[in-house]
Amino acid sequence: MSSQRTPPVNMGGDSSSATVSAAVVQAASVFCDTPATLNKAEGLLAEAASCGAQLVVFPEAFIGGYPRGSNFGVSIGVRAAKGKEEFHKYHASAIDIPGPEVERLAAMAGKYKVYLVMGVVERDGNTLYSTVLFFDSLGSYLGKHRKIMPTASERIIWGYGDGSTIPVFDTPIGKIGAVISWENRMPLLRTAMYAKGIEIYCAPTAGELYLKAKPTASVWRDVKKEYMTHNALEGGCFVLSANQFCRRRDYPPPPECVFSGIEEYLQPDSVVCAGGSVIISPSGVVLAGPSYEGEVILYAMLDRREIVQAKFDFDVVGKHARPDVLSLIVRDHPVSSVSFTSTSTRPERQEPPYPSG
Repeated sequence: MSSQRTPPVNMGGDSSSATVSAAVVQAASVFCDTPATLNKAEGLLAEAASCGAQLVVFPEAFIGGYPRGSNFGVSIGVRAAKGKEEFHKYHASAIDIPGPEVERLAAMAGKYKVYLVMGVVERDGNTLYSTVLFFDSLGSYLGKHRKIMPTASERIIWGYGDGSTIPVFDTPIGKIGAVISWENRMPLLRTAMYAKGIEIYCAPTAGELYLKAKPTASVWRDVKKEYMTHNALEGGCFVLSANQFCRRRDYPPPPECVFSGIEEYLQPDSVVCAGGSVIISPSGVVLAGPSYEGEVILYAMLDRREIVQAKFDFDVVGKHARPDVLSLIVRDHPVSSVSFTSTSTRPERQEPPYPSG
C-alpha cells in the first residue's frame, strides 16, 4: 500500500486541539468475503494509525463489497433465477447492525485509537442498505448513516434510508458526518448536514465504472473533484472523499460477473474503478490527492480554525441564509411500512349472545 502523507504527528497531546490528522483509504474489498475484508481493513487501519492518523475514512460498501459488473439477472420485466442466487450470496456477505462485525470494527478503532468511518453493506432482515458506520477512538460504536437514495441500478439491491439516519456526531476532533457517493449531488441533503454543523464531511463512494480507453474517463475525473470542492466551499467544511480502487481481478470472472459492453477488452489488471480520493479544505484547497494510480492512503492535517474563517466568507445556513424566503423541512423520524397499535388500547372483543336452553 503506497501513501501520500504528512509527517507523523505526536498523538500524546490534547485530542480536542485545533489540528486533526486525517487519513482516507483508497482500496478494494475482497469481494463477497467479509472475514478477509475485515482483515484487510485492520491492516490498513494499523498502517494509517502508525502514521499518526486520528481519523480514518474508508470507501462505500467496503465491508460486503460493491457489486460492480453485476446485474443480478434483472432486466425490465424479467428476474432470472440465477440472479436470485447471486443476490442470496451477496446478502450472506452483508453484516447485521448490531453484530459481530460491528463489534470487531469497534475493537479495531479502540485498539488503534482512531475515529473510524467505514462503508458497509448492512443487512436488515431481507433488505440490504449501503451504510456508513461511525466509531470513536475509545472503541465505541456511535451510529450509522443509511444511503437515502441508491444510485441508478443500485436500487435493485439496496433499500432506501430515511431521515433518522443522517447524523452528525460532535466529537473532540470535530463534528463528523457522512454523505455517500451520489448523495453528494443532493443539495437538500447537503443543506441538512450543514444545518447540523458538520465540520468533517466524509464522502465514502464506490465511484463508477472506469476504463483507461473510455473517452469520458478524464471528464469524470475532473467532475468528481469539482463537486467535492464545491461541497467544501458551500458548507465551509473539510471534505474527505474515499473511493475504491479496483481491477478486474478483484471481481469474479465471467459468467459470474460480466462488465457489459467492455468485458472483451478487459485484462485481469485492467482498472475498473480508478479511485480519485481527495481531501479538500473549507477554502477549496486540495490538501491530498486526487489519486488515480492504485491502492493508497492519503493523509492531511486539518486545521479546524479554517472552518470559522470560511464561514466568515459564506455561511450557507447562518448569516447568508434567508429563512424568510427559503426554508427546508427534514423529516428525521424513522419510517416503517407497517405500524401496529397496541391491543391494550382496543375494546375487549364482545362475544355474540348465544340462545339459552
